[in-house]
Amino acid sequence: MPPQHAERLGLPWWLWLGGLAAATLLALEVWMGAPGVRAWLPFVVLLPATVAGLAWLGRIRIAVRDDELRVDDARLPVRFVADVVPLDAAGRREVLGVGADPLAFVVQRPWIPGAVQVVLDDPADPTPFWVVSTRHPVELAEALLAARDAARA
Repeated sequence: MPPQHAERLGLPWWLWLGGLAAATLLALEVWMGAPGVRAWLPFVVLLPATVAGLAWLGRIRIAVRDDELRVDDARLPVRFVADVVPLDAAGRREVLGVGADPLAFVVQRPWIPGAVQVVLDDPADPTPFWVVSTRHPVELAEALLAARDAARA
């Protein structure tokens, strides 16, 4: 069965640009016109390390497939989904703000304004809900509810 929804929470171009600019500036500070190893080593170490770090930050994948919600390596069978609420930036801020439930499962990325709140109905699990960042909250909510309804039918 093909995924009903899939996305990767990659970094926006401006974060890549800012990260690489900061790494280049730091490498230039270490180099400072010195000859020898100090001329090339900071660039060889810092630029690939920055690329690896930024790629790692954008590694999270979200998918609804095989009757489950997959968020990175976490799996949630859709039979435990009671409701799904798409959240805009203000809604996400409210759900994750001062009154946030400490038992909630949260995967959020600050550069992504949207999210979904997945309310759970699992008596064996103390987790009341999941909050997951997504660039397409309405589409993810619809896919998750459709998968839940199909699994119950």
